[in-house]
Order: sequence, then structure tokens, then C-alpha cells
Amino acid sequence: MIRLAFKNFIRSGGVRVGLALLLVAGVVSLLIGRQVLDRQTQAIADVRAYQQTEFARNIATHKDELGLLLYYLKFSLVNQTLPLSGLSLGQRDVNPSIQSVTIRALESQRYDADLTNPANLLLGNLDFSFVLIYLFPLLLIACCYNLVSDERECGTWKLVVVQQPNVMSVIYRLYAIRVGVILGVLAVLIAVAIPLLRLPIDVTLAGFVGLSVLYILFWVAVCFWVTSLRNRSSVNALLLVSGWLVLIVLLPTLLNTYLVTRYPTPEALETTLAARKGYHEKWDTDKQQTMQAFLAHYPQFRSIPPPKLAFDWPWYYAMQQLGDDEASKAANALRSKVTQRETVSRQLARFIPPLHMQLQLNELARSGLGNQLRFQEATGRFHENLRLHFYDRLFRDVPVKAENWTRFDVQTFHDDTPFDALTGLLPLLLFTLVFAGLGWLNFRKTATMA
Repeated sequence: MIRLAFKNFIRSGGVRVGLALLLVAGVVSLLIGRQVLDRQTQAIADVRAYQQTEFARNIATHKDELGLLLYYLKFSLVNQTLPLSGLSLGQRDVNPSIQSVTIRALESQRYDADLTNPANLLLGNLDFSFVLIYLFPLLLIACCYNLVSDERECGTWKLVVVQQPNVMSVIYRLYAIRVGVILGVLAVLIAVAIPLLRLPIDVTLAGFVGLSVLYILFWVAVCFWVTSLRNRSSVNALLLVSGWLVLIVLLPTLLNTYLVTRYPTPEALETTLAARKGYHEKWDTDKQQTMQAFLAHYPQFRSIPPPKLAFDWPWYYAMQQLGDDEASKAANALRSKVTQRETVSRQLARFIPPLHMQLQLNELARSGLGNQLRFQEATGRFHENLRLHFYDRLFRDVPVKAENWTRFDVQTFHDDTPFDALTGLLPLLLFTLVFAGLGWLNFRKTATMA
């Protein structure tokens, strides 16, 4: 019985075309993920080589003036890219994974990014998470929308009821065949991804696969419930496609609109203007006043002699620091609101399974907004450590050659935030059980009815 049902299912031309297209889209998404990972690897190698050559060139050129040398030197921090991010790109194709900064004002450098074609940013990349979240449900809908209803419309359901004492077992077998085929496609794509993206077989990959399977089962449960309502096949198709549009397009859009309205960020422009004004107006401010404000922030440098020349490097870097100080209120407010957006979006996404799935995959792959916010915080700490180190050398007038420049290699930020498996899996599991339970109750009532 199962073998015959499987043959009838797989022989359908539409099913074979759908499976082929899903496999092709999946493989293409994996190839795109591989390209993104290769670009990240090459970018890190380029930054490391650039930092080594530029350090040597600038040190040779400005060997007598540390302040001038530090004006040009850039120190780089890399946001570690996990191989798993090739499956879920998240923010990695929008926000920079490498931050190169001087010890000058940070706020004017914090959001520097590579130049990218705006059209490419608009379209985005076809990553595996897109195929999983958007396309897998569509194929499931196409395969399941007319189960039972097609038999009723053709008049053959009475024969099934008469010949099978347990009608529910027939329904279970029909769904099991379709679920098995879809999960088989997922298994093939994961098997291709492991060597292609060099994915380590670990708990993180197991979590990714577990989320993927549970997400597919969620959509199976939705199909199971809709097909249990005794509607015609055309109505089932309309309900399922409408549900797909609501869950994947409409609700995430409404949530984004709510977050943008609830947490507006005028501080983005305010931060930029405050940082620039805070720095530039110091050219016309009394130098002693600038230094006093700087020493209030860093009292450990009170032994610095007051500037006597028209231009003095300690004074120059002091006014750079004050640019950040005067923009700090707006900058902190901006980061607070973005953090609130991220927190609220994760909380509300628990009631929107596709959006919850996307956020959880990004969190597993360390490619989401949370990772980007943590990277920005790490960049701030990295920049502050550089400042404190070089302020001490600069203000004590340490010669350039006295510094061990070889110790300043490209640094890497490792995001060790633990993944909460319960938070990730429980919402999907609950929705799956609810829809499966509703479908089971409906089928128990109506399965034997013609």
C-alpha cells in the first residue's frame, strides 16, 4: 500500500518538477553561501596583508612624529564568520564583518562599510534559509492541499472507507510519504552543504537541522489542519497560500512597521552631527578648556603639560575624544533603541513561526542583528584599549621606534553567546502540536464521511 502510494505520488510530473526546482534552488543557495564565505576569508587576508604593509610604510615615512603616524594607522577587528553563516547570511551581506579604525573619534568610523551596489543590497542574496523558510512550505502546500478532498471530489473516498477499517491510517500514510520526500530533499541539501561549506558536525549544526525539521513539520501540521476542514481542493489551496502570505510576508511587515514606529531613531543623524560638531568646534575653542574637559574624562593623564604651540598632538587627540564624548548621549540612545527593536522582535516573533525561524537560524549562525550589536560593542572596547595605550605613549612623547609595532595584528571578535535551545524550539513545537491536534480532531469526526 505504501509503495503503491509512493509511486503514484512521485510519478506526478508536477511533483518531480517541484522537487527538481527545490533541489536546484537549494544547491544555488549553497553555492552563494560558499561565495560569501570565500569573500569574507579573502577580505580578512587582504586586511591582514594591508595592515602589515601599511604599518611598515607609514612607520618609515613618519618615524619622527608619533601623533602624525597614529593619524594614518588603522587597526582592524574581525567579526568571526562561522561556516554555518553560509546557510543563513542574516546581516553579513549588509553590515561589515571587519572594522578598521584609527584612534581618532570612533562615532565617525563605527558604521563605515564597503561600497556596494544598492541594487544588490535591495535584492539580497539567495541563501539557504530563504529556500528553507519560503520555498519548502510552498512545495508542501502543492503536495498536500488536495489530500482526501481530491478523493471526495472524484467519488473514490467511499471505496477507501469501505476497504479500510482504519481510515486514519490511510491519511497518515499519505502525509508520511510527502513528509518523507520533503525531508529527504532537506537531508540531501544538508549533506551537500557539509563538505561545500566545510561545516563542522557539532551541536550547532544539529540545532540548525533540528530547527529545519521542526519548521517543516509545522507546515505539515498546518496542511493537515486545513485539509481536515472538508473544503474543496481549490478552497484548501487558497487557504494555504493565503496563510503562507500572512505568516511569511504580511505579519513580518506589520511587525517591522510597528518596531520602526515604536522605536524611531532620529539619534542616527543626531549622533553624526554631534560628533562632527563636537570635534570641529574645538578648533575655535580655547585649548586649555579642551584639555580640561579631556582630563575630566581621563584623569590619569593630568600630568600632561599644557599645549604651548598653535598645534599640539595631545590637544588634537583630546578634541577628537571630546567629539565622541559630546555624541555619547545620542549614540547610547541609538544603540539602546536598536537593542530594544531586536529584543522586542525576538519576543513577538515567537508568535510568527517563519520570522521566529529566521531569527533563530541567524542567531545560530552568528549572523543576526544581535551578533552585529555585540560586534559594535566589541569594536568600542577595542578602540578604547587602543586609545588608552597610545594616549600614554603620545602624551609622554615616546619615540616611534620605541613601540613594538609587530604586536598589532588583526584581532578577532568571538561571539560566545550561548544559544537557548528551549526558546528556539518550543514555539515551533507548540504551534506544530496545536495544528496537528486540531487536524486530528477534525479528521476523527469526518474521516468516515463521504
